[in-house]
Amino acid sequence: MRKMSEVIHRPKKRLFIALILISLFVTAVSTYGIWMVSFPGLSNISTHLPLILGSLLAIALFAIVSGVVGIVLAILGFPTLHFFRRIAWSTVNILFPMATMIGRLFDVEKEKVERSFIEVSNHLNRQKHHKIAPEKLLILTPHCIQNDACLHKITRDAANCRSCGRCQVGDLLNLSRKYGVNLAIVTGGTLARKVVKSLRPHAILAIACERDLTSGIQDVFPLPVIGILNERPSGPCCNTRVDMEQVEQAIRGFLEGDL
Repeated sequence: MRKMSEVIHRPKKRLFIALILISLFVTAVSTYGIWMVSFPGLSNISTHLPLILGSLLAIALFAIVSGVVGIVLAILGFPTLHFFRRIAWSTVNILFPMATMIGRLFDVEKEKVERSFIEVSNHLNRQKHHKIAPEKLLILTPHCIQNDACLHKITRDAANCRSCGRCQVGDLLNLSRKYGVNLAIVTGGTLARKVVKSLRPHAILAIACERDLTSGIQDVFPLPVIGILNERPSGPCCNTRVDMEQVEQAIRGFLEGDL
């Protein structure tokens, strides 16, 4: 359980990059292994089949390598073509499960890998300088940000909040009104997907824990998402909080095209 005084350090992008590079090596070796194992059987059928399979595997591997190169260049601050940025983001999603497994082998906590993934994802989205109309931006947060003793239901309509100050729902509502953006407070992934499908936003500012942010970012791809980790002074899924300054900066970054 997190204490109020606990400081959540900014995650390091290099952790996920290192795991991605190791995943790339494993993928390359596995791809070569698949080709070698398939070679005898395919050559018995046709002398052309091994070459065809090898070419397809080489193209797929080249695409993944291009994505990893795109990620590294973006992280280092080098300008990259839109094509490479898109492949880079696709590569992040493809290699993430393997990166998590490799992290376990090196005794790296899954939450650390997820935080690093979120930071890399945010960085790639900032590189694109999305400029979003206010009515097309959605702030999405789980209902655990509401005080658990509150009697007013806000998951259907956040405007039901009485802004008593016992939680930060009122602050988020004020920000959404100030900038004219949408705010949705949901009870889980199913409702979150329903809200996204209904509102059809062009970008999302998501507030959640590591697990929910990671799965949510992957679920709505290629929709741009900036993820902000919540704070859990009372433990997970209960009376969570968020850095409102980070939230406002992210909103302004989307509206001004300067994340």
